[in-house]
Order: sequence, then C-alpha cells, then structure tokens
Amino acid sequence: MVEGRLLDSTDRPEVHLIDLNALVTTNIGLAVVGLAAVALVAVVVAILLLRRVKRLEARLGLLTRGEDGRSLESVLGAHLDKVLAMSRAVDDLGRRTSSLELSARSALQRVGIVRYNPFEETGGNQSFALALLDADDHGIIVSSLHARSGTRVYAKAVTSGRPAGALSEEEAEALRLARGATKGRPAIAEHAIAGPVPSA
Repeated sequence: MVEGRLLDSTDRPEVHLIDLNALVTTNIGLAVVGLAAVALVAVVVAILLLRRVKRLEARLGLLTRGEDGRSLESVLGAHLDKVLAMSRAVDDLGRRTSSLELSARSALQRVGIVRYNPFEETGGNQSFALALLDADDHGIIVSSLHARSGTRVYAKAVTSGRPAGALSEEEAEALRLARGATKGRPAIAEHAIAGPVPSA
C-alpha cells in the first residue's frame, strides 16, 4: 500500500518495461532501416565534407606556398618591400617634379614674332621683332632691322610683361603675341606694309 491505496497492475514498473520491449520487438526492422538510412546519410555527408576540406587544404597550400615554393609570409614580406621601395621612389619623383616645375616657370616658353619690312628699298620681310617670355611674363624682346647697308640688332628686357623702355609698333605686337601664345607654340605675324623704324 502506497499512501493508503493498493498498487494495481498498471502501477508496476515491470509492466511498462514489458510494453516497451514489445514495442521495440515489433518495430525492430523499421528502426534498423531508419538507423541505417541515417547512418548512410551521415557517411555521405562526411565524405562530401572530407572532399571539401581536402580541396580547401590544397588551395590554402597553394596560397601559403607562394610562387617558387616560398611561404606566404615571405611572399608578403617581399611584396611589402616592393611597395615601400615604390613609395620611396614616388616621393623622390614628387620632389624632382616640384623642382622641375619651379625651373620650368623660368624657362622661355612663350614666343611672339612679327616679321616686317621697314625699308622700301629692301625686299621681303627680313626684319623682325621677337618676344621671348617665361611663365611669369619675364623675358626679352629682340629686334633686327635689315637694310641694304647692314643689319642692326636691339634687345630690351621685359619684367612682368612690362618692357624696359619704349617699344616700336612691331615690338609691342610681338610682346602682345607672346603673352597670348600657347606654351610651346610660337605666335607669328607678318606685315607687308613698311612700318616706322624703331629708334636706337
């Protein structure tokens, strides 16, 4: 008697055990087939995973071996050395470029020329006024007057686009052409009519 009542046959643990054994015995074939199917699926999944791991290991081996059999660390170290060397070269090139840009500003890079004939007795436009300027409009104006008796050459300095002295009409035009010229391309004008002779 437990807690004032009698145990009946359904309260006995042996009865439940017998019922479970009977259930397993009657369905043992089904349970074996189910477990075999689960085991087969597990084996297939394990094989697929093993093949995938082998492929990943092969790819990782190629990656870590590097080109000519070196380790990934040595390959990355070599690339880092190349990057640092390239960075130093670029910095050096930047410094040299800055220096060249400063030098280029003072190079004579804009040209204006006017060819003309100041004297009626000479043929062709043998005389000229030539203006040579840098990027800041500093430079010179060279004039050549050609006559039968000889050729005279004059030179005048130009600072910030302003000449040191009076200019003839052709010299002023040559200076204007030079100031408007595209860098590296000379601006040229020809005068067929005789102009005034510039003063010495």
